[in-house]
Amino acid sequence: MWKRLFSSPLTWALAVVVVAGLIFGGYWFQPWKLVTDQVVDESVPVVQGTDVSGPTPIPSASASPSPTPRVSPSPAGNQLLAAGEFVTHEHETTGTAQVVQLADGRRQLVLRNFATSNGPDLRVWLSDQPVLEGRAGWFVFDDGEWFELDRLKGNQGNQVYDIPADVDLSALTSVSIWCKRFSVSFGAADLAA
Repeated sequence: MWKRLFSSPLTWALAVVVVAGLIFGGYWFQPWKLVTDQVVDESVPVVQGTDVSGPTPIPSASASPSPTPRVSPSPAGNQLLAAGEFVTHEHETTGTAQVVQLADGRRQLVLRNFATSNGPDLRVWLSDQPVLEGRAGWFVFDDGEWFELDRLKGNQGNQVYDIPADVDLSALTSVSIWCKRFSVSFGAADLAA
């Protein structure tokens, strides 16, 4: 039966097209990411007097996991420049985004208690676009000026991204978790002073 089924050149051509389509679709959509998480737990800088999580000690290995972020001992003088809560776009996204200026002058984007869906080709973008709730906000972040900080390190957990000194934060007032492959925002936060 199989010999007769695959004796036609048209059948072979169709089989090759189907297999190639499955391989391409798997690469392009990466469906396994819908059921896997990549957790990151970086130390986040302490912002004196405004750190909402407070000075949380790093838990011992035997302690149960804590939802509060680990904080690294940072010198006094770190300043919170801007912050905002994530809103959901294409995929449910929660957490807080903060722009922190460290005592040594470096600036960092800090994602605290962050969670979103895993997906292909996710990036962390600073943008000049306002954060719109719902479907209206899904596609706006590549319309204006934007700066890509890096690939998203993980779809869950506390993360820190360095902001280069030449990036003008007065013009870039929001952060988006941008799926570059499909040009859509998973979630975003306004960065208010």
